Amino acid sequence: MSDFGDNTERKAKILIVDDHPIVRQGMAQLINLQKDLQVCCEAENAAEALAAMRACHHDLAIVDLSLPGISGFELIKTLIQHYRTLSILVCSMYDDPSYAERALRAGARGYLVKQESTQNILFAVRELLKGGIYLSGGIQARILERTFESPAYADRSSLSRLSDREFEVLRLIGLGFGTAEIASKLNRSVKTVETHRAGIKTKYGLTTSAQLVKFAVRWVSREESELLLTDPHSRGSS
Repeated sequence: MSDFGDNTERKAKILIVDDHPIVRQGMAQLINLQKDLQVCCEAENAAEALAAMRACHHDLAIVDLSLPGISGFELIKTLIQHYRTLSILVCSMYDDPSYAERALRAGARGYLVKQESTQNILFAVRELLKGGIYLSGGIQARILERTFESPAYADRSSLSRLSDREFEVLRLIGLGFGTAEIASKLNRSVKTVETHRAGIKTKYGLTTSAQLVKFAVRWVSREESELLLTDPHSRGSS
């Protein structure tokens, strides 16, 4: 467990992994204003992140899930495998609990929705550096609610059968994207996306593309409905 605070001489070293330069720069500027924190490296993809880790021992990595090439989920698993003491905070645009649960299973210690205030980012970083766990308020409430109160939770949790890429493909299908669009968003070939679609169909006994689309739309709609019930103002930004 690390113990960093305003009176600590050594600043905690932080790595930011996000494919949007403006996001990285804004986050780095905020963090570098703190007396106890320092952004040592920035990376826009998994390969750069792993190279940065080899060059400098970081205490914490802030990782986006939507990365080109290797996904954020895969990067988290790789980082934990090679750097077991590294704390990982996911900072993602995805505000549904399925992403948070999957990120935590991969090895992250925190999940922060990008729309949250800057003070929450700093609080989350410091909480993880102290050895704690951080979940955005809305995410935490929805995970607890659906775990203990929703009888349909067991059905939703069956999405754990999917690989990380299949999970991402399913969500994009549910949001109305076609195969070519999904391939572009995930930086994968159309053939690879078609393979993921076939894998999802096999795992859930779906025989046609229409059944796959219906299954995906139903899952995404359910997640969206839960979010609106929990926080009717949460769709104000994206």
